[in-house]
Amino acid sequence: MKKFSIGYRTLKTAVGASIAIAVAQYFDLHFYTAAGILTILCVQPTKKKSLYAVYTRVVASLIGMALAYIFFEIFGYNPVVLGIMLVLFVPTIVSLGVSAGFVSSAVIILHIYSEANFTIALFYNELGLMAIGYLTGLAVNMYMPDIQKQLDRYRIEIEALYRNVFSEIAKYLRSGDTLWDGNELVQAVTILNKAKALAFQDVENHITRKDNIYYVYFDMREQQLEIIERVLPKITALPVIVQQSELVAVFMEELSENVHSGNTASYFREKLEEVKVEFAKMPLPNDHQTFLAMAALYQFIEEMDAYLAIKESFRGMK
Repeated sequence: MKKFSIGYRTLKTAVGASIAIAVAQYFDLHFYTAAGILTILCVQPTKKKSLYAVYTRVVASLIGMALAYIFFEIFGYNPVVLGIMLVLFVPTIVSLGVSAGFVSSAVIILHIYSEANFTIALFYNELGLMAIGYLTGLAVNMYMPDIQKQLDRYRIEIEALYRNVFSEIAKYLRSGDTLWDGNELVQAVTILNKAKALAFQDVENHITRKDNIYYVYFDMREQQLEIIERVLPKITALPVIVQQSELVAVFMEELSENVHSGNTASYFREKLEEVKVEFAKMPLPNDHQTFLAMAALYQFIEEMDAYLAIKESFRGMK
């Protein structure tokens, strides 16, 4: 059984529906409870989705009223006519891309059907219900909780996991043995998925903003994780620990101490070039096992350069 809780969206829906019904009742509109239904249908997870919900419902409702007037006034107010009208109405709103507004428009259509007399007063009444319901839904949905703290927590967690991974790589390069189970990689995937979803939600809550620095950041970390997952087998499969391993271990150790949201990738790419130079100065392999180890280390270096290049393209976070 899930823990009982009341979320902010639930509260907004309840408050919005109550306000819409109260306003519609104050103006003495018929079917005033429908204003609450229309408000409920417009409270969405994000501001952009809420705006889109209002757009689809307004368009679908206006089309529904137009068809209801034509069909009911010409052919009469009976269930058969209602069914035929809906057969035409549904594909119409689907073709216009506003099918999400079907339920709200159906509410309006059934009001007209139940009155059995399409008058100007009824038309204005339905427009009033739509205005109150949709505008109230938009108004209450303008409040969104601040999610930056949670995004920062995700950032700190992912950076800590990367530090642990690099530290374990450095240990392995020195000793050739480690009890590390690689669980940080699994955790990183989970956190990145949650973080990107939350960051995208933040984009959807800003009408004019098209991107989010956190989304770009977590996307960058996800690309880096793919490289980390790709290079780990090269390190854990080293046949022997060679002299060059210490060079790479020192580099990875320093890198592990500097995983953050700032951009120091250029500095570490320069350090990596120094590692390559020192690597080239060392004695050539004298047996097959040593050759394989050195080749794997060099491939690892190249992959880490690609890892840093991804970070270098990121402008950093203040």
